Amino acid sequence: MRYLIKFSYDGTLFHGFESQKGYRTIEDEMKKVLQYINNSKNTKLVASGRTDKGVHALMQTAHVDIDVKITEEKLKRAMNSLLPNDIHIISTSVVPDDFHARYMVKEKIYEYKLNMGEFNPILRNYIYQFNKKLDVKAMQDAIKKFIGVHDFKSFTPNKDKRNSYVREIYAAEIKENNDILTFTFRGNGFIKYQIRNMVGLLIQIGLHKKNQNDIEKILNMKNRSAGYKTAHPEGLYLKEVKY
Repeated sequence: MRYLIKFSYDGTLFHGFESQKGYRTIEDEMKKVLQYINNSKNTKLVASGRTDKGVHALMQTAHVDIDVKITEEKLKRAMNSLLPNDIHIISTSVVPDDFHARYMVKEKIYEYKLNMGEFNPILRNYIYQFNKKLDVKAMQDAIKKFIGVHDFKSFTPNKDKRNSYVREIYAAEIKENNDILTFTFRGNGFIKYQIRNMVGLLIQIGLHKKNQNDIEKILNMKNRSAGYKTAHPEGLYLKEVKY
């Protein structure tokens, strides 16, 4: 039977989501637990996408096929009792056998958090401690330039090779609250480092080192050589996946 699993995790102590030999990953921790529940059978976990080292998820999704008979609630309880406390299963639900957690995604929502104020050691793994003032209004105007259908090759690593870098961003905004900036991006999908690179450019705009007109120029370059830094991973959260 196929199940849709919704789960959250603190990415601080993980080397990203995807299984990597010799490193602790979210995928490996979950697969160990699922294999145990599934009578020691090798159990494939298919996630909506991958997150990088240090990146968090408020709600990630994946599908899995379980051969043993188990209710949705018992599967949730069993997984949570076996998983480390930096991963939590929010819900499990039975889905059709042709459901696919990655290919059927209609929308993803990401948030990025940045602190312009005093360094906060308690939140250093959860909010990017930039600790400098930025021109928030300039950034709020500029982020709108990302909305729409664009080729985001300029915002992905040069070594990332794929057939298409075209994605659609439905909405993008920045809100300020007591020196904490929250960037929100809603779209049909995002490529590795894309959001952190977009935030990195917006930071340069907030420092008046670049302006909003540079966004269109950089998009048209279709090359990762624009001279802005990738924003730190700890501020990034996968907030929601919609089907």
